[in-house]
Amino acid sequence: MAETASAARVTWVGLVLNLVLTAFKFAAGVVGHSPAMIADAVHSVSDFATDIVVLAGLRFSGRPVDKSHDYGHGKLETLAATVIGIVLLLVGAGVFWAGATKIWACIGGQTPEAPGLIALIAAVVSIVAKEGLYRYTVSAGKRINSMAVIANAWHHRSDAFSSMGTMLGIGGAILLGEKWRILDPVAAVVVSVFIVKVALEILSGCLGELIESSLDETVESEIIGLAKSVPGVTDPHNLRTRRIGRDIAVDLHIRVDGGMQVKEAHAISSAIEGLIRRKFGKSSFVSIHVEPVDEGEQDASS
Repeated sequence: MAETASAARVTWVGLVLNLVLTAFKFAAGVVGHSPAMIADAVHSVSDFATDIVVLAGLRFSGRPVDKSHDYGHGKLETLAATVIGIVLLLVGAGVFWAGATKIWACIGGQTPEAPGLIALIAAVVSIVAKEGLYRYTVSAGKRINSMAVIANAWHHRSDAFSSMGTMLGIGGAILLGEKWRILDPVAAVVVSVFIVKVALEILSGCLGELIESSLDETVESEIIGLAKSVPGVTDPHNLRTRRIGRDIAVDLHIRVDGGMQVKEAHAISSAIEGLIRRKFGKSSFVSIHVEPVDEGEQDASS
């Protein structure tokens, strides 16, 4: 499937870049005597886990419908996005705890070691690279409508946020002197709040899909409108919708003239299915139930 191949390609690009960045940040943290940069490198390690999760999710979610999975394997991609959300939540909590601990140590009179310039350079490189990777990944995720790829993109941006906090802390310590080294952990705490917020938003969307929440009311209204646009359709009702990974499932009842031949009713049903699939994706699962309208009901409604 082209969408799955595209998603995998984007994820592989991120994995390779994460490998290079993590090695560079570890080296810069050690050479530059910067615990903040070493912690930032540890944060980047979590990106490997999410990249692997996404690749595994895409591999299995892209499988076609089979005897044991009538609606395909799309929920595996949602599960992958859920794992990413949980990892992000844990990373945000970890960054908060580390920052708060350092702030408490500074209040107690402990002075952090002054970082080297190489650590500041590594932070700037990380911000630029990870923000670029975020934009590249989120664009691809939206284009192919992949929740897992979009979630992974936000993980890239969380790394950029983390490096931004590291950059402010290291820059403040280098440029403003010893008393301002507390900027490093303060920035980390602020950044952690944004990371946790993004994680909760991702988890909220995944949970809604896993518990079979209906599609947005705007989308459902659009589906009803598509059904009404087909000549011969009366009273589209009993609409039920849900999301299955990148695809949607639609069950809809319509009414047609009770004297209509089965072949004509089938053509109307197929026309509605075609409109929905053209609008929401050719892999959409669409089921149209046709009900007859007798002459008395038609006269009453006219």
